[in-house]
This record gives sequence, structure tokens and C-alpha cells, in this order.
Amino acid sequence: MTRTGRCLCGDVSYELSGDPIATVVCHCDHCQRQSGGAFSLNMVAHESQLSIDGTLQTYVETGENDDGTYVNRKFCGTCGSPIVSELVATEGVVAVKVGTLDDRSDIAPAAEVWCVDKQPWVELASIQMSMDRE
Repeated sequence: MTRTGRCLCGDVSYELSGDPIATVVCHCDHCQRQSGGAFSLNMVAHESQLSIDGTLQTYVETGENDDGTYVNRKFCGTCGSPIVSELVATEGVVAVKVGTLDDRSDIAPAAEVWCVDKQPWVELASIQMSMDRE
């Protein structure tokens, strides 16, 4: 299956081919700040599955740990829409922001991560598996 998506202004578009590794809700503090919401919904896939048309800006973020790991958060330089995060600790794996997909109607998360930062009022009944990281 191939999915397509774009930023808010349309300057950046992409295709994501094949099945994702997983669809995950991330509750970490950094994803909350980047998304402007209580969590970020991501399709985790291999970098080779993603083809981007347009130019992305990159914010290099230091990780939650003090070990120097980081995430490359890529976004449209015109409208600021977050498109993809490169998970540097897991080379070749990316997290595509589900909110930028053209059709999100059949997306259902399979897991939650960084639940230690989860807002107490968030309850996602459709999640079947939860993984806490501390």
C-alpha cells in the first residue's frame, strides 16, 4: 500500500510505500511540545519507504537521555508542519506524522510510548499494547 501526505501549505509532499513497522502514540514531553498537543501519532517505517518532494528544514534535538542521542525533526520551512522525525538511535527508521497523511481514516495506533509523560486526562481505549519507558 502507498500512502500520500503533505504539509499544511502544500510545499512539501511525500509518499510512504509498503506497510509501516507500527503506528505509535508518543507521549514524551518533546512530542507534546512539537505537536502542540498531548501526544504525537506516528507511523514508524524504514527510511527507504519514504519519498519526499520538497525541501524540509531540520531541527536537531537532543534526546531525553544524557547520552547524546538525538532526533532530527523535519518540517516544512514555509508553514512549519512537522512531517517526519529521523530516529537517530535506530538508524534508518523514521516516524511520519500521521496528521500529515492525506487519508487518516483507517489509522489506529497499536502502542503507546513514553507513558511516564502522558497527560493524566488522556485515555486511548483503542490501544491494545502499552510500553512504558522511564
